[in-house]
Amino acid sequence: MKVFCWWHENSDFRDYDAIICDGAVRSGKTFSMCLSFCIWATLRKDDCDFALCGKTIASLRRNIVTPVLPALRRLRFEVHEKLSKNLVEISACGHTNRFHLFGGRDESSASLIQGMTLAGVLFDEVVLMPRSFVEQALARCSVDGSKIWFSCNPANPSHWFYEEWIKKAAQKNCLYIHFTMDDNPSLSPAIVSRYKNLYSGTFYERFVEGRWTAAHGAVYPMFRPETHVKEPEVPTRGRFISCDYGTVNPSSFGVWGECGGRWYRLREYYFDSSREGFSRTDEEHYLALKELAGDDPIEAVIVDPSAASFMECIRRHGEFAVLPADNDVLGGIRKTGDMLRERRILICPCCKDIIREFGLYHWENNAVRDTVCKNNDHAMDDMRYFVKTALGADSAFFVSAAERRCDKWY
Repeated sequence: MKVFCWWHENSDFRDYDAIICDGAVRSGKTFSMCLSFCIWATLRKDDCDFALCGKTIASLRRNIVTPVLPALRRLRFEVHEKLSKNLVEISACGHTNRFHLFGGRDESSASLIQGMTLAGVLFDEVVLMPRSFVEQALARCSVDGSKIWFSCNPANPSHWFYEEWIKKAAQKNCLYIHFTMDDNPSLSPAIVSRYKNLYSGTFYERFVEGRWTAAHGAVYPMFRPETHVKEPEVPTRGRFISCDYGTVNPSSFGVWGECGGRWYRLREYYFDSSREGFSRTDEEHYLALKELAGDDPIEAVIVDPSAASFMECIRRHGEFAVLPADNDVLGGIRKTGDMLRERRILICPCCKDIIREFGLYHWENNAVRDTVCKNNDHAMDDMRYFVKTALGADSAFFVSAAERRCDKWY
């Protein structure tokens, strides 16, 4: 209710210039923030421009546009969306305003918002946006009475947003509200319990407890050899090979097959030139890849996106489809951790090197950003490439591959 009403003329908080809502996932902060932002803008301004900012336009539509616009219509607001222009027009009480959608993916995104004059801006998941984009958008808010709205899940306490905004909220005349899952009345105790079981370690502290905490300890503390190392009970189906390619650094390839909704790392290739005393060429690694595949039908070989020469080598032979890996490190670690926790990723006992790396893979201590130690991480990387690229929720390739497999199997 504080979020809904803070800007109202009868509120004790009406003189604040900005609001920050952070805290646990599924705590209701995004929906309440966005709905309040649109109501404030429509009732307080007329014929003005506002910005709705997310990491990407797609995530903005998913997190804000899809849930909030129907709610506004139920409140008798007139809403007209112009998809080709990334624009939403909202009208009520004789006022009409324009809401522009922006994606703040990287440093170049700052140029998208230059030159605008805004009466307000909302940043959804502001910690995922580059500082240059955020500050460019803030500089656009020059209309009298403009207000700034931020929402986010916590990240590393050295993040610039935590340092510059949350720690300086009073100095910047900013209302700061911290959310927990208990603030969302739509969540049942069973759902809250399920979310608490989804995360562990650093991500539990951030996403469930809502704390700004540095990543520390093992990256995958949920991995247990007694539960995650086993052979499939029946033959697997579907095959992918994931590759982390190195010349000076080790190369790690893994074959993955599905059985009963779980993916097994069936066998692996791990070549460390420093351990072996000699290096291998792209062609020699390709021969090892071919031997690793054996007679199995391989849906795709997922390769470290920086290994351009090795991908070209595979394509030139024309035997395997090649897919550049999604190298979103933190997103891949979260997804892989979820899969391990649910025991949807299992490792066959013959895969000695990935089992060894699980015990050595840890977060960098005292890092300003969330970074993992770049030693003993090559099998970890190829596993992450597989999970994020082939099993990610937005993997169109995996959907089409799954359809082909279903035709084949059934």
